[in-house]
Amino acid sequence: MLRYLSAGESHGPELTVIVEGMPSGLAVDQAQIDEQLRRRQQGYGRGLRMKIESDQVEVTSGVRFGKTLGSPITMHVQNRDFSHWTDRMSVWDVPPENLREVFRPRPGHADLAGAIKYDHEDIRNVLERASARNTATMVAAGALARQLLTRFGIDVTAHVVELGGVEASQIPDDWDELERVTKGSEVRTADKAAEAEMIARIDEAKERGDTVGGVFEVIIRGCPIGLGSYVHPDRKLDGQLAAAMMSIQAIKGVEIGLGFEAARRFGSKVHDAILHDGSRYMRPTNGAGGLEGGVTNGEPVVLRVAMKPISTLYEPLPSVNMQTKSAEPATVERSDYCAVPAASVVGENVAAWVIANAFLEKFSGDSIEQIEDQLRVYQERVGRR
Repeated sequence: MLRYLSAGESHGPELTVIVEGMPSGLAVDQAQIDEQLRRRQQGYGRGLRMKIESDQVEVTSGVRFGKTLGSPITMHVQNRDFSHWTDRMSVWDVPPENLREVFRPRPGHADLAGAIKYDHEDIRNVLERASARNTATMVAAGALARQLLTRFGIDVTAHVVELGGVEASQIPDDWDELERVTKGSEVRTADKAAEAEMIARIDEAKERGDTVGGVFEVIIRGCPIGLGSYVHPDRKLDGQLAAAMMSIQAIKGVEIGLGFEAARRFGSKVHDAILHDGSRYMRPTNGAGGLEGGVTNGEPVVLRVAMKPISTLYEPLPSVNMQTKSAEPATVERSDYCAVPAASVVGENVAAWVIANAFLEKFSGDSIEQIEDQLRVYQERVGRR
């Protein structure tokens, strides 16, 4: 089983990820991990922090001569902004005079609930770890996992389908064209007409000191039939994907396939007919989004993920000073106006992690060669069905 543990604060020295369960013999390209981290930092509407950071990963264990060893893999991402916070985020020193404690929680953030749960007086003790800066660890782990998926012909991409109420409608059916157009978009949408409106909506939010959210779609191609399971709730792959997406900061909703639209139609307009072309089973439609009963059915896995507007507003909402209990505006932290394009990159890599785990569960082995053998035998068996 794949698993990872992450540590680190937003303005601390670094973020750390320890990955366990990766088989030996996988060729790892550090540049590909760095590329995913770079993509996470991009997108129209991002704030000043992204001009300070230039995320790169440092691998300090579990890889030798560019290949995994089967032992835990440790990755570090340095926080360059720590140089401005060395006294206020010190591990051992006494608090400095310029500590600037935070007492006014932001509506929509973990500030208030976290401070009460952990008995913190200074809300910074909460917001540093709850910060979306931690999505860099999710991306680093997922970028490693997607190299495993690529090795076995599984691809992952994402694109923004709605932002600030502006919907993308002209989306290419061709995978390569979808990726090409999305890659060239400042808001990672494949609809060039909608892109201008989305950018205008972000500009409007910026002028008002406000923020906007949106929806992105994640597509995974190449999953063999049979990843996941229907036998226990926690083994259902759709449940695992939904839970993983909801673990990303500011995510409030997940749909698979037709999602909520399926609730509005007759069953005959929802379910995908089963055909056989002489060599394999296939579907003329994909309303199920590649998952039936918690198990992949061979079609692309399709998820849509809803992100709320970011909680930090430059025109802050009313709040309460937790020391005095007086009514005051919420704290303002340096933040983005819109992070939906960046969240789509996080979603890609989080999905890659979940799919990789399901893949290794199905085709278990301690080395890439062992997994190849298991996959080959399974594919031969499927081909005879």
